[in-house]
Amino acid sequence: MIAHFIESSWSTWGVFFVLVFTMLTLDLGVLNKKQHEMGIKKSLSLSLFYICVGLSFSLWIYYVKGGDGAEDYLTGYLVEKSLSLDNIFVISLIFSAFQIPQKYQHRVLFWGILGVLILRGIMIALGVWLIHQFEWVTYIFAAFLIITGIKMLCMKETEHNIQDSSLFKFFSAHLRITPILYEEKFIVRLPDPSGKKLIWVTPLFLVLLIIEAADLVFAVDSVPAIFSITDDPYVVYTSNIFAILGLRSLYFALSTMMERFSYLKYALALILIFIGAKVLAVLFLPIEKVPSLISLLVTILLLAGGIVTSVIAHRKG
Repeated sequence: MIAHFIESSWSTWGVFFVLVFTMLTLDLGVLNKKQHEMGIKKSLSLSLFYICVGLSFSLWIYYVKGGDGAEDYLTGYLVEKSLSLDNIFVISLIFSAFQIPQKYQHRVLFWGILGVLILRGIMIALGVWLIHQFEWVTYIFAAFLIITGIKMLCMKETEHNIQDSSLFKFFSAHLRITPILYEEKFIVRLPDPSGKKLIWVTPLFLVLLIIEAADLVFAVDSVPAIFSITDDPYVVYTSNIFAILGLRSLYFALSTMMERFSYLKYALALILIFIGAKVLAVLFLPIEKVPSLISLLVTILLLAGGIVTSVIAHRKG
């Protein structure tokens, strides 16, 4: 599995990890060293910065993987970025349910991203191994995407109470959770009635666990989606991570405006259906693969259509 995952040279991986480490250090260590509320202007600026870096990385992909690799990267990046918008809604729901002040939310999201770096790496490595061992797994991924897309088109909007979920009940039953926040701390030591100090986790830590669990659920859609575009481990992992890196700042910019993009979920559903269909198309059409450029253009057009339709519908009320 590891051999398949590191098909690219160590220096190629090194460029990626140095860039990611630099961005994370700049974000938490310089720009957001102190706990504070992130304003709309700052969050939009950071989001634009992350998007520019993510798109610019396609030039490096073009250098090491060629034109097809760059097109696959851009398609994967746009798909993963679009799917991450659903994460924003769920994250907003979780923070609201636990009444987490905005000034502490950035720290939770930062450590959540570090967890995603590891979890996505494991899931992608497993996916690469499965595809190399059993090529037909790709078609299962494609069929899963089509089914998921159809469900998204037909699914009705419903209200969810996080505290009624089995995940919340499980953590509550197995962890000592403080009834209040202790500023930005995840773990504290507090005395019990006998005076003995015990380790407690704060609601902030519980929120972090639930957000990580939610990302695993979303990865069930996003990982098959990117594998249906390319099975190159480097392109798969880098497009995933760059799409997720700016999620924190994007959350603060869009969490209060998500209702304005009500039609975007239909565009995402159509993208999933298209990606799955283009993989299955090789079974019925005399082609080896749908060109990467076509996938990229269709993805851009569907996303643009979803955004424009949402804006028009919101203005008309």
